[in-house]
Amino acid sequence: MYKINKLKKEDWPAGLFEIPQPPTQLYIRGDLPPKENIHLAIVGTRRCSSYGKDVCEKLIAGLKGYPITIVSGLATGIDTFAHKYAMQNNLPTIAVPGSGLDEIALFPKPNIPLAREIEKHGCLLSEFEPEFKATQYSFPQRNRIVAGMCKAVLVVEAPEKSGALITARMAVDYNRDVLAVPGQIFAPNASGTNRLIRQGATPITCAQDLLEALGFDLPDDEMKQEKLFADCSPEENKILEILLEPTPRDELIRALGRPITETNMLLSAMEIKGMIKEEMGEIRRG
Repeated sequence: MYKINKLKKEDWPAGLFEIPQPPTQLYIRGDLPPKENIHLAIVGTRRCSSYGKDVCEKLIAGLKGYPITIVSGLATGIDTFAHKYAMQNNLPTIAVPGSGLDEIALFPKPNIPLAREIEKHGCLLSEFEPEFKATQYSFPQRNRIVAGMCKAVLVVEAPEKSGALITARMAVDYNRDVLAVPGQIFAPNASGTNRLIRQGATPITCAQDLLEALGFDLPDDEMKQEKLFADCSPEENKILEILLEPTPRDELIRALGRPITETNMLLSAMEIKGMIKEEMGEIRRG
């Protein structure tokens, strides 16, 4: 059975003492991850696409082994995938719901099993009384906690009226870094993230971008290549063998002899991982 405790102020994430309206209390389920970890908020739309889900998966997989805690809001969509992929990659995670932490009130109800899993890999935090039920105002209120406790906020996928943009705006107000994943210009779910980039957010296209934005010293190119290619699938290895020299996309697809749609999806996934990149009409190793 879960336990809800009041968190002592000396144990609060340090960033919460820097924001203009810090919470007066914090309740916790589970255990706080190491204080020395860098806190990264990953947020986005509840109605995410398969692109947003895949981006979450690949970016978070690239953070494995680094002292990073993934923070999100327990909502459906991007928040859910952020928590799930953090746990899959042995990264601690913190959920900040827009409700109290008692399961009588915890929102959203379908994510109660996820909340129980999060307790084993991190914790849930809320400033609301345990049986407080979510309201329209409680979500923006919790967003300031998500933004305040983190070094950076990454918006994966968000339309123009997404609550994730509120978190991003608060991050700017709190002098936190705002990061955003670019999306197709015709995709409604990318309108918010693309606008953030126009306004100065750092574009994130691979895990390496993300690690650099968080201030990590990355290994030299040779070590980085070894790490990236160590766990390649047979299909990925075949592509990397072909790419000993930069190759046009059409030529690469012909050499693989696989369906075009399938190959393009594989190439997109490899680009998100940072294994390859496309420049001047040619694809080369990342």
